[in-house]
Amino acid sequence: MQKKVVMLGAFDTKGEVFSYLYDCLTENGVAVSTMDIGVMPSQPDFPVDFDNTAVAQAGGMAIEALRESNDRGKAVGVMGDGAAALLKELVTQNLVAGAIGMGGGGGTYMTLRALQEIPFGIPKLCMSTLAAKDLTEQMGVKDIVLMPSVVDVAGLNGISKVLIKQAAASISAMARVSGDMLANDRKRIAISMFGNTTACVDRCTEKLQEKGYEVMAFHATGIGGATMEALIREGCFDAVLDVTTTELADNLCGGICDAGPDRLTAAGEMGLPQVVVPGCLDMVNFAHLHSVPEPYKDRQLYSWAPDVTLMRTHAAENTELGEILVQKVAAYKGKAEIVIPLEGISQIDKAGDIFYAPEYDAALFTAIKTTAADTVKVTEYQAHINDPQFADALVAHLVNLLD
Repeated sequence: MQKKVVMLGAFDTKGEVFSYLYDCLTENGVAVSTMDIGVMPSQPDFPVDFDNTAVAQAGGMAIEALRESNDRGKAVGVMGDGAAALLKELVTQNLVAGAIGMGGGGGTYMTLRALQEIPFGIPKLCMSTLAAKDLTEQMGVKDIVLMPSVVDVAGLNGISKVLIKQAAASISAMARVSGDMLANDRKRIAISMFGNTTACVDRCTEKLQEKGYEVMAFHATGIGGATMEALIREGCFDAVLDVTTTELADNLCGGICDAGPDRLTAAGEMGLPQVVVPGCLDMVNFAHLHSVPEPYKDRQLYSWAPDVTLMRTHAAENTELGEILVQKVAAYKGKAEIVIPLEGISQIDKAGDIFYAPEYDAALFTAIKTTAADTVKVTEYQAHINDPQFADALVAHLVNLLD
């Protein structure tokens, strides 16, 4: 069957603008599949492939019951879930060339919820009145193009017609680009990095590329680690070199670089070879100095940038972090190793620098070795994380697991 661009929206209240979008899409020569995520009856002047009855049912409610509830919040949630379920099924059947939606608050939420079910490489576009706001939670880790509508998506006018035409041209052009961007003969390695581990990651990348691997780095800022985990689950990688696991510390202490509880779990689920380093577990990330939570105001703090304040982790926190790291890796189905740089785990954790505290690092390393016991191989090197010889050792360990 033919792949199509899925157009989803509230056809009951915004039928006119979606009719225009439909015409623009067909004028661009793409096949279109339509999905009505509005709750009330509608009669658009284009064919509807998935009406709101089907969407509501896929979301777990009958459309009549949803209408009778007169609960907008519930309706947005159910229709968003229903659209997501139907899109997921279409993706499974290899019928999606791309997806596009438009809306205000509710339309944006439902569209972004549905687009979460489309994997990397299949184009996704949402034209929204909320594009200038922080939609991090709704966007998640997906490669979604968010386009400002400038005016409300409530009717056709000189501005909205221009932008809708451009949106249609954009998704049509993207849909013609093969989504199989990852097909190549080289094995792909995911690697995590931070400013504090850049020297290590750069050398690892160079050495792995010399050996014929393709390396993709993810900045461990929370969303970076979460994105890496998501792409691992989508089958984008052959192995993981997790140099910078600092997001575990932010998850433990409420920092701004929290990647969530699933960090360091995807590779295990997929059974990929993995080398893990306790990189930057000496720090928790907060924003401006005044934003540091009250319980941490008296801790050792360092301004990495005007809007980034680092807090040095203490022995008790490091003990817990060591245990957490090992427990995640120990649940592994594939080959996994933990490698420890005994002379420091970040750029500023070395002799004479601001976060150098051997006793705190010792608590972390002891917890890792004790918790690992016979479940995970742990190797120590008398080196700093950014020493060239440590990076070379990491590459050797990973390549050995890949062989």
